[in-house]
Amino acid sequence: MTRALIVIDMQIDFCPGGALAVAEGDEIVVGINARMAESDAVILTQDWHPADHSSFASQNPGCKPMELVEMAYGPQVLWPDHCVQGTQGAAFHPALKADRADLILRKGYNRAIDSYSAFFENDHRTPTGLEGYLRIRGLTQLDFVGLATDFCVAWSAIDAVKLGFEVRVLTELCRGIDLDGSMARARTDMQAAGVTLV
Repeated sequence: MTRALIVIDMQIDFCPGGALAVAEGDEIVVGINARMAESDAVILTQDWHPADHSSFASQNPGCKPMELVEMAYGPQVLWPDHCVQGTQGAAFHPALKADRADLILRKGYNRAIDSYSAFFENDHRTPTGLEGYLRIRGLTQLDFVGLATDFCVAWSAIDAVKLGFEVRVLTELCRGIDLDGSMARARTDMQAAGVTLV
């Protein structure tokens, strides 16, 4: 009982028709549901931003979505407003079997800093608490699926390896944004960190 499935941000705003849609993002839901039944534990992450989050282009006058800016904690992509707390777009995809989750971890709720990783905010220092939960439960083998491969999935997987977990990314159950070659970079970075791509 040591393997956990970590489902990253399977939310309406990241699926086709959403505010920050990932192409074919909805097509992986059925496969993720099937994988849940084979896992010892299921953790869902949920992007959960205040309406005035600093990573939104709308909060940065003169800036456009997908522009890269420098924040106090480092480079930050500016996004369209998405996954705003309590909105329909922040809800899980309706076909996702969210009731199978042992834990739902919300991230990105701090207005001043974004949080791609399930383990740390984008300063790479402020923890979300997920590491402690996994260790207390003895969950040492982690499978990552969800959205988006090149941002939240990759950052989560790399952080998990750094924390000493055995990590796989199930690529057939992920989809990416591919912003200026970010998919290729994410694959290279994950493999260099010791993530197994399945």
